[in-house]
Amino acid sequence: MMADSLAQKIIARAAGRSSVMPGEVVTAAVDLAMIHDSGGPRRVEPILRDLGVGLFDPSKVVLISDHFVPGDTPESADILEFTRNWAGQHRVTFHDGQGICHVVLPERGHLRPGMFVVGGDSHSPTGGAFGTYMFGIGATEMAGVLATGEIWLKVPQTILIEWRNRLSEGVTAKDMMLALCARIGMGGGRYQAIEFAGSTISSLSMQERMTLSNMAAELGAQAGLIAPDETTVAYLRKAGADVDAWQDLKTDIGAPLLDHLLFDGAALEPQVAAPHSPANATAIGDAPQTSIDVAYIGACTGAKYEDLKGAAGILRGRGVAAGVELLIAPASKRDQERAADEGIMKVFEDAGARILANACGICAGYGADRLGAGVTCISSTARNFKGRMGAPSSRVWLGSPLTVAASAVAGRIADPRNFLTLEISAI
Repeated sequence: MMADSLAQKIIARAAGRSSVMPGEVVTAAVDLAMIHDSGGPRRVEPILRDLGVGLFDPSKVVLISDHFVPGDTPESADILEFTRNWAGQHRVTFHDGQGICHVVLPERGHLRPGMFVVGGDSHSPTGGAFGTYMFGIGATEMAGVLATGEIWLKVPQTILIEWRNRLSEGVTAKDMMLALCARIGMGGGRYQAIEFAGSTISSLSMQERMTLSNMAAELGAQAGLIAPDETTVAYLRKAGADVDAWQDLKTDIGAPLLDHLLFDGAALEPQVAAPHSPANATAIGDAPQTSIDVAYIGACTGAKYEDLKGAAGILRGRGVAAGVELLIAPASKRDQERAADEGIMKVFEDAGARILANACGICAGYGADRLGAGVTCISSTARNFKGRMGAPSSRVWLGSPLTVAASAVAGRIADPRNFLTLEISAI
Protein backbone atom coordinates (compact mmCIF):
# COMPACT_ATOMS: atom_id res chain seq x y z
CA MET A 1 0.00 0.00 0.00
CA MET A 2 1.36 3.40 -0.99
CA ALA A 3 2.39 5.82 1.75
CA ASP A 4 0.78 9.25 1.27
CA SER A 5 1.22 12.67 2.79
CA LEU A 6 -1.69 14.46 4.44
CA ALA A 7 -1.82 16.83 1.47
CA GLN A 8 -2.06 13.94 -0.98
CA LYS A 9 -4.90 12.31 0.97
CA ILE A 10 -7.06 15.43 1.07
CA ILE A 11 -6.44 16.37 -2.56
CA ALA A 12 -7.10 12.81 -3.76
CA ARG A 13 -10.52 12.81 -2.13
CA ALA A 14 -11.35 16.21 -3.64
CA ALA A 15 -10.22 14.99 -7.05
CA GLY A 16 -12.33 11.81 -6.80
CA ARG A 17 -9.22 9.64 -6.92
CA SER A 18 -7.93 6.85 -4.71
CA SER A 19 -4.51 8.49 -4.74
CA VAL A 20 -2.51 11.28 -6.34
CA MET A 21 1.21 11.84 -6.74
CA PRO A 22 3.20 15.04 -6.20
CA GLY A 23 3.62 16.84 -9.50
CA GLU A 24 0.34 15.62 -11.01
CA VAL A 25 -2.14 18.23 -12.19
CA VAL A 26 -5.67 17.42 -11.03
CA THR A 27 -9.07 19.06 -10.96
CA ALA A 28 -10.53 19.14 -7.46
CA ALA A 29 -14.05 19.80 -6.19
CA VAL A 30 -14.18 22.63 -3.67
CA ASP A 31 -15.94 21.92 -0.38
CA LEU A 32 -16.05 25.58 0.61
CA ALA A 33 -15.10 28.96 -0.85
CA MET A 34 -14.39 31.86 1.51
CA ILE A 35 -14.47 35.44 0.22
CA HIS A 36 -14.31 38.83 1.92
CA ASP A 37 -15.39 42.38 1.20
CA SER A 38 -12.11 43.43 -0.43
CA GLY A 39 -11.49 40.70 -3.00
CA GLY A 40 -15.00 39.23 -3.02
CA PRO A 41 -18.28 40.55 -4.44
CA ARG A 42 -16.94 43.78 -5.92
CA ARG A 43 -14.24 41.83 -7.81
CA VAL A 44 -16.03 38.60 -8.76
CA GLU A 45 -19.50 39.93 -9.62
CA PRO A 46 -18.41 41.68 -12.86
CA ILE A 47 -16.73 38.45 -14.00
CA LEU A 48 -19.74 36.29 -13.18
CA ARG A 49 -22.01 38.79 -14.92
CA ASP A 50 -19.85 38.72 -18.06
CA LEU A 51 -19.94 34.92 -18.00
CA GLY A 52 -23.69 34.93 -17.51
CA VAL A 53 -23.54 32.50 -14.60
CA GLY A 54 -24.45 32.38 -10.93
CA LEU A 55 -22.94 30.56 -7.95
CA PHE A 56 -22.31 26.84 -8.23
CA ASP A 57 -23.71 26.27 -4.72
CA PRO A 58 -24.49 29.20 -2.38
CA SER A 59 -24.43 26.83 0.61
CA LYS A 60 -20.71 26.29 -0.01
CA VAL A 61 -19.81 29.99 -0.04
CA VAL A 62 -18.98 32.00 3.10
CA LEU A 63 -18.65 35.78 2.86
CA ILE A 64 -17.01 37.80 5.64
CA SER A 65 -16.62 41.58 5.86
CA ASP A 66 -13.34 42.51 7.54
CA HIS A 67 -11.15 44.71 5.35
CA PHE A 68 -13.35 47.82 5.06
CA VAL A 69 -15.00 47.56 8.49
CA PRO A 70 -16.13 49.82 10.14
CA GLY A 71 -16.92 51.67 6.90
CA ASP A 72 -15.87 55.06 8.22
CA THR A 73 -15.02 56.57 4.82
CA PRO A 74 -17.33 57.09 1.83
CA GLU A 75 -15.39 54.51 -0.20
CA SER A 76 -15.44 51.82 2.48
CA ALA A 77 -19.11 52.48 3.24
CA ASP A 78 -19.97 51.98 -0.45
CA ILE A 79 -17.98 48.74 -0.59
CA LEU A 80 -19.71 47.38 2.52
CA GLU A 81 -23.13 48.30 1.12
CA PHE A 82 -22.35 46.48 -2.13
CA THR A 83 -21.09 43.47 -0.13
CA ARG A 84 -24.24 43.31 1.98
CA ASN A 85 -26.54 43.61 -1.01
CA TRP A 86 -24.62 40.87 -2.83
CA ALA A 87 -24.86 38.56 0.18
CA GLY A 88 -28.62 39.00 0.29
CA GLN A 89 -29.04 38.57 -3.44
CA HIS A 90 -27.05 35.33 -3.57
CA ARG A 91 -28.17 34.02 -0.15
CA VAL A 92 -24.71 33.02 1.00
CA THR A 93 -23.64 32.67 4.62
CA PHE A 94 -22.51 36.16 5.63
CA HIS A 95 -20.63 37.21 8.76
CA ASP A 96 -20.78 40.99 8.74
CA GLY A 97 -18.30 42.87 10.91
CA GLN A 98 -17.69 39.89 13.16
CA GLY A 99 -13.92 39.88 12.80
CA ILE A 100 -11.13 38.80 10.50
CA CYS A 101 -12.10 36.05 8.05
CA HIS A 102 -9.32 33.62 9.02
CA VAL A 103 -10.46 33.67 12.64
CA VAL A 104 -14.22 33.85 12.07
CA LEU A 105 -14.31 30.94 9.60
CA PRO A 106 -13.23 28.21 12.07
CA GLU A 107 -14.77 30.05 15.04
CA ARG A 108 -18.20 29.65 13.41
CA GLY A 109 -17.72 25.94 12.67
CA HIS A 110 -17.22 26.15 8.90
CA LEU A 111 -14.07 23.98 8.75
CA ARG A 112 -13.57 20.27 9.32
CA PRO A 113 -10.57 17.97 8.88
CA GLY A 114 -10.19 16.65 5.35
CA MET A 115 -11.99 19.51 3.61
CA PHE A 116 -10.61 21.09 0.44
CA VAL A 117 -11.13 24.86 0.70
CA VAL A 118 -10.10 27.98 -1.18
CA GLY A 119 -10.03 31.50 0.21
CA GLY A 120 -9.82 34.87 -1.43
CA ASP A 121 -6.95 36.04 0.75
CA SER A 122 -3.25 35.25 0.96
CA HIS A 123 -3.48 34.11 4.59
CA SER A 124 -6.07 31.45 3.79
CA PRO A 125 -3.56 28.70 4.74
CA THR A 126 -4.75 29.39 8.32
CA GLY A 127 -7.37 26.71 7.69
CA GLY A 128 -4.61 24.11 7.55
CA ALA A 129 -4.41 24.21 11.35
CA PHE A 130 -7.63 22.19 11.34
CA GLY A 131 -6.45 19.47 8.97
CA THR A 132 -8.08 21.30 6.07
CA TYR A 133 -6.29 21.79 2.76
CA MET A 134 -6.89 25.52 2.33
CA PHE A 135 -5.04 28.02 0.19
CA GLY A 136 -5.46 31.52 -1.18
CA ILE A 137 -6.42 32.46 -4.73
CA GLY A 138 -7.05 35.72 -6.59
CA ALA A 139 -10.36 37.19 -7.68
CA THR A 140 -10.26 35.81 -11.22
CA GLU A 141 -9.63 32.27 -10.02
CA MET A 142 -12.26 32.72 -7.33
CA ALA A 143 -14.84 33.71 -9.93
CA GLY A 144 -14.08 30.45 -11.71
CA VAL A 145 -14.54 28.50 -8.49
CA LEU A 146 -17.81 30.27 -7.68
CA ALA A 147 -19.09 29.46 -11.17
CA THR A 148 -17.99 25.81 -11.38
CA GLY A 149 -17.19 24.55 -7.88
CA GLU A 150 -13.84 23.27 -9.13
CA ILE A 151 -10.22 24.31 -9.42
CA TRP A 152 -7.14 22.70 -10.87
CA LEU A 153 -3.88 22.47 -9.00
CA LYS A 154 -0.55 20.75 -9.15
CA VAL A 155 -0.32 18.22 -6.32
CA PRO A 156 2.30 19.71 -4.00
CA GLN A 157 5.28 18.11 -2.42
CA THR A 158 5.38 18.18 1.38
CA ILE A 159 7.98 19.94 3.49
CA LEU A 160 7.75 18.50 6.99
CA ILE A 161 8.76 20.97 9.70
CA GLU A 162 9.09 19.13 12.98
CA TRP A 163 9.35 20.94 16.32
CA ARG A 164 10.27 19.01 19.46
CA ASN A 165 9.94 19.98 23.14
CA ARG A 166 7.76 22.59 24.78
CA LEU A 167 8.27 26.30 24.30
CA SER A 168 9.66 28.26 27.23
CA GLU A 169 7.49 30.79 29.05
CA GLY A 170 7.23 34.00 27.05
CA VAL A 171 7.83 32.24 23.71
CA THR A 172 4.94 31.76 21.30
CA ALA A 173 3.96 30.36 17.91
CA LYS A 174 4.65 33.80 16.43
CA ASP A 175 8.27 33.46 17.56
CA MET A 176 8.43 30.05 15.90
CA MET A 177 7.29 31.51 12.60
CA LEU A 178 9.59 34.50 12.69
CA ALA A 179 12.49 32.14 13.36
CA LEU A 180 11.43 30.03 10.36
CA CYS A 181 11.16 33.12 8.15
CA ALA A 182 14.79 33.91 9.01
CA ARG A 183 15.95 30.31 8.67
CA ILE A 184 14.35 29.20 5.40
CA GLY A 185 13.34 32.56 3.92
CA MET A 186 10.21 34.00 2.37
CA GLY A 187 10.43 31.57 -0.53
CA GLY A 188 11.45 28.53 1.49
CA GLY A 189 8.03 26.95 1.11
CA ARG A 190 8.45 26.85 -2.69
CA TYR A 191 4.64 26.98 -3.11
CA GLN A 192 4.43 23.46 -1.74
CA ALA A 193 2.58 22.11 1.31
CA ILE A 194 4.30 22.75 4.61
CA GLU A 195 3.25 20.40 7.38
CA PHE A 196 3.98 21.22 11.02
CA ALA A 197 4.46 18.26 13.34
CA GLY A 198 6.16 17.16 16.54
CA SER A 199 5.66 17.35 20.29
CA THR A 200 5.87 21.15 20.31
CA ILE A 201 2.93 21.35 17.92
CA SER A 202 0.90 18.81 19.89
CA SER A 203 1.27 20.94 23.01
CA LEU A 204 -0.05 24.10 21.33
CA SER A 205 -3.63 25.35 21.51
CA MET A 206 -5.67 25.70 18.34
CA GLN A 207 -5.25 29.47 18.24
CA GLU A 208 -1.47 29.08 18.45
CA ARG A 209 -1.58 26.46 15.70
CA MET A 210 -3.58 28.89 13.58
CA THR A 211 -0.67 31.33 13.78
CA LEU A 212 1.68 28.66 12.39
CA SER A 213 -0.56 27.78 9.46
CA ASN A 214 -1.36 31.44 8.81
CA MET A 215 2.27 32.40 8.40
CA ALA A 216 3.01 29.49 6.08
CA ALA A 217 2.09 32.19 3.57
CA GLU A 218 5.14 34.19 4.69
CA LEU A 219 7.27 31.13 3.93
CA GLY A 220 5.92 31.02 0.38
CA ALA A 221 3.96 27.80 0.88
CA GLN A 222 0.63 27.02 -0.75
CA ALA A 223 -0.73 25.40 2.41
CA GLY A 224 0.29 25.07 6.06
CA LEU A 225 -1.05 21.80 7.41
CA ILE A 226 -1.31 20.28 10.87
CA ALA A 227 -2.75 16.79 11.24
CA PRO A 228 -5.92 16.83 13.34
CA ASP A 229 -5.89 15.45 16.87
CA GLU A 230 -8.14 15.56 19.93
CA THR A 231 -7.33 19.24 20.45
CA THR A 232 -8.57 19.98 16.91
CA VAL A 233 -11.73 17.97 17.35
CA ALA A 234 -12.58 19.54 20.72
CA TYR A 235 -12.24 23.06 19.29
CA LEU A 236 -14.36 22.35 16.21
CA ARG A 237 -17.11 20.52 18.09
CA LYS A 238 -17.37 23.46 20.49
CA ALA A 239 -17.68 25.69 17.40
CA GLY A 240 -20.59 23.57 16.18
CA ALA A 241 -18.84 21.51 13.49
CA ASP A 242 -19.76 17.88 12.99
CA VAL A 243 -16.39 16.10 13.06
CA ASP A 244 -15.93 12.42 12.32
CA ALA A 245 -13.51 10.05 10.55
CA TRP A 246 -10.46 12.24 11.15
CA GLN A 247 -8.01 9.71 12.61
CA ASP A 248 -6.46 8.67 9.28
CA LEU A 249 -5.78 12.24 8.22
CA LYS A 250 -2.05 12.19 8.81
CA THR A 251 1.12 11.74 6.81
CA ASP A 252 2.06 8.09 6.56
CA ILE A 253 5.48 6.83 7.55
CA GLY A 254 7.50 6.63 4.34
CA ALA A 255 5.40 9.21 2.48
CA PRO A 256 7.36 11.26 -0.08
CA LEU A 257 8.83 14.44 1.41
CA LEU A 258 10.61 17.28 -0.33
CA ASP A 259 12.40 18.08 2.92
CA HIS A 260 12.28 17.29 6.65
CA LEU A 261 13.47 20.06 8.97
CA LEU A 262 13.91 19.63 12.73
CA PHE A 263 13.82 22.40 15.37
CA ASP A 264 14.05 22.50 19.16
CA GLY A 265 11.18 24.48 20.67
CA ALA A 266 12.80 24.57 24.11
CA ALA A 267 15.84 26.40 22.72
CA LEU A 268 13.82 29.11 20.98
CA GLU A 269 13.93 32.69 22.30
CA PRO A 270 11.48 35.51 21.57
CA GLN A 271 12.07 36.90 18.08
CA VAL A 272 11.71 40.28 16.41
CA ALA A 273 11.87 41.07 12.71
CA ALA A 274 13.39 44.35 11.57
CA PRO A 275 11.87 46.42 8.74
CA HIS A 276 10.91 45.60 6.04
CA SER A 277 10.59 41.80 5.97
CA PRO A 278 9.63 38.96 8.32
CA ALA A 279 12.85 37.29 7.12
CA ASN A 280 14.80 39.96 9.02
CA ALA A 281 14.07 38.13 12.24
CA THR A 282 16.55 37.57 15.03
CA ALA A 283 16.52 36.64 18.71
CA ILE A 284 15.35 39.65 20.67
CA GLY A 285 18.58 39.76 22.64
CA ASP A 286 20.46 40.40 19.39
CA ALA A 287 18.15 43.20 18.21
CA PRO A 288 19.25 46.84 18.55
CA GLN A 289 17.73 48.98 21.32
CA THR A 290 15.02 50.68 19.27
CA SER A 291 12.55 53.24 20.60
CA ILE A 292 8.97 52.95 19.35
CA ASP A 293 6.09 55.35 18.73
CA VAL A 294 3.30 52.82 18.22
CA ALA A 295 2.63 49.31 19.56
CA TYR A 296 -0.03 47.46 17.56
CA ILE A 297 -1.72 44.27 18.76
CA GLY A 298 -3.95 43.27 15.88
CA ALA A 299 -4.44 41.00 12.84
CA CYS A 300 -5.34 37.35 12.37
CA THR A 301 -1.80 36.45 13.43
CA GLY A 302 -1.66 38.40 16.65
CA ALA A 303 -4.96 39.47 18.24
CA LYS A 304 -6.96 36.31 18.91
CA TYR A 305 -8.28 35.67 22.41
CA GLU A 306 -5.12 33.92 23.60
CA ASP A 307 -2.96 36.67 22.10
CA LEU A 308 -4.98 39.26 24.01
CA LYS A 309 -4.77 37.24 27.21
CA GLY A 310 -1.00 36.90 26.93
CA ALA A 311 -0.51 40.61 26.27
CA ALA A 312 -2.76 41.50 29.22
CA GLY A 313 -0.60 39.35 31.47
CA ILE A 314 2.25 41.76 30.79
CA LEU A 315 0.24 44.99 30.81
CA ARG A 316 -1.74 44.34 33.99
CA GLY A 317 -0.82 46.91 36.59
CA ARG A 318 1.45 48.74 34.18
CA GLY A 319 1.00 51.77 31.95
CA VAL A 320 2.15 52.46 28.44
CA ALA A 321 5.40 54.44 28.23
CA ALA A 322 5.19 58.18 27.60
CA GLY A 323 5.09 58.98 23.91
CA VAL A 324 3.89 55.48 22.89
CA GLU A 325 0.44 54.79 21.49
CA LEU A 326 -0.90 51.28 22.12
CA LEU A 327 -3.53 50.14 19.61
CA ILE A 328 -5.58 46.97 20.14
CA ALA A 329 -7.69 45.52 17.30
CA PRO A 330 -9.17 42.20 18.53
CA ALA A 331 -9.33 39.65 15.73
CA SER A 332 -12.96 38.73 16.30
CA LYS A 333 -15.98 40.10 18.09
CA ARG A 334 -16.42 36.86 20.01
CA ASP A 335 -12.81 36.93 21.17
CA GLN A 336 -13.23 40.54 22.29
CA GLU A 337 -16.42 39.72 24.17
CA ARG A 338 -14.74 36.83 25.94
CA ALA A 339 -11.77 39.04 26.78
CA ALA A 340 -14.14 41.69 28.13
CA ASP A 341 -15.99 39.14 30.29
CA GLU A 342 -12.65 38.03 31.79
CA GLY A 343 -11.41 41.55 32.49
CA ILE A 344 -8.75 41.48 29.77
CA MET A 345 -10.12 44.45 27.85
CA LYS A 346 -10.21 46.44 31.11
CA VAL A 347 -6.48 45.76 31.50
CA PHE A 348 -5.86 47.33 28.09
CA GLU A 349 -8.02 50.33 28.88
CA ASP A 350 -6.30 50.85 32.24
CA ALA A 351 -2.92 50.70 30.50
CA GLY A 352 -3.97 53.51 28.16
CA ALA A 353 -4.67 51.50 25.01
CA ARG A 354 -7.03 52.58 22.25
CA ILE A 355 -9.39 49.84 21.06
CA LEU A 356 -10.04 49.54 17.33
CA ALA A 357 -12.60 47.63 15.27
CA ASN A 358 -12.64 43.83 14.86
CA ALA A 359 -11.13 44.07 11.41
CA CYS A 360 -7.95 43.86 9.34
CA GLY A 361 -7.48 47.62 9.70
CA ILE A 362 -3.97 48.96 9.30
CA CYS A 363 -2.51 45.47 8.83
CA ALA A 364 -4.16 45.48 5.40
CA GLY A 365 -3.41 49.14 4.82
CA TYR A 366 -6.93 50.43 5.46
CA GLY A 367 -8.47 52.85 7.91
CA ALA A 368 -7.74 56.20 9.48
CA ASP A 369 -5.14 54.80 11.90
CA ARG A 370 -2.48 54.10 9.28
CA LEU A 371 1.04 54.91 10.41
CA GLY A 372 2.29 58.41 9.72
CA ALA A 373 5.57 59.52 8.23
CA GLY A 374 8.65 58.48 10.17
CA VAL A 375 6.71 56.46 12.76
CA THR A 376 8.42 53.43 14.33
CA CYS A 377 5.98 50.67 15.24
CA ILE A 378 6.22 47.19 16.71
CA SER A 379 3.36 45.02 15.52
CA SER A 380 1.89 41.56 16.05
CA THR A 381 0.98 41.35 12.35
CA ALA A 382 2.44 38.80 9.94
CA ARG A 383 4.03 41.30 7.57
CA ASN A 384 6.06 44.48 7.80
CA PHE A 385 6.57 45.32 4.13
CA LYS A 386 7.48 48.91 3.38
CA GLY A 387 4.40 51.12 3.27
CA ARG A 388 1.95 48.30 4.03
CA MET A 389 0.73 49.79 7.30
CA GLY A 390 1.07 53.44 6.37
CA ALA A 391 3.61 55.95 5.14
CA PRO A 392 6.56 54.46 3.22
CA SER A 393 8.89 56.19 5.68
CA SER A 394 7.34 54.37 8.65
CA ARG A 395 9.32 51.48 10.08
CA VAL A 396 7.55 48.37 11.36
CA TRP A 397 9.11 45.70 13.55
CA LEU A 398 7.35 42.39 14.09
CA GLY A 399 7.02 40.48 17.33
CA SER A 400 4.65 38.32 19.31
CA PRO A 401 1.74 39.96 21.18
CA LEU A 402 3.79 39.46 24.35
CA THR A 403 6.75 41.29 22.84
CA VAL A 404 4.52 44.11 21.59
CA ALA A 405 3.00 44.53 25.06
CA ALA A 406 6.42 44.53 26.75
CA SER A 407 7.69 47.08 24.25
CA ALA A 408 4.69 49.33 24.86
CA VAL A 409 5.54 49.40 28.56
CA ALA A 410 9.28 49.91 28.01
CA GLY A 411 8.97 52.45 25.20
CA ARG A 412 11.43 50.44 23.15
CA ILE A 413 11.69 46.90 21.78
CA ALA A 414 11.80 44.75 24.91
CA ASP A 415 12.07 41.09 25.89
CA PRO A 416 8.69 39.92 27.26
CA ARG A 417 10.40 37.47 29.60
CA ASN A 418 11.50 40.44 31.70
CA PHE A 419 7.87 41.34 32.33
CA LEU A 420 6.43 37.95 33.24
CA THR A 421 6.01 38.76 36.89
CA LEU A 422 2.30 38.00 36.83
CA GLU A 423 0.65 34.69 36.15
CA ILE A 424 -1.07 35.00 32.77
CA SER A 425 -3.57 32.35 33.88
CA ALA A 426 -4.74 34.76 36.60
CA ILE A 427 -5.87 37.36 34.09
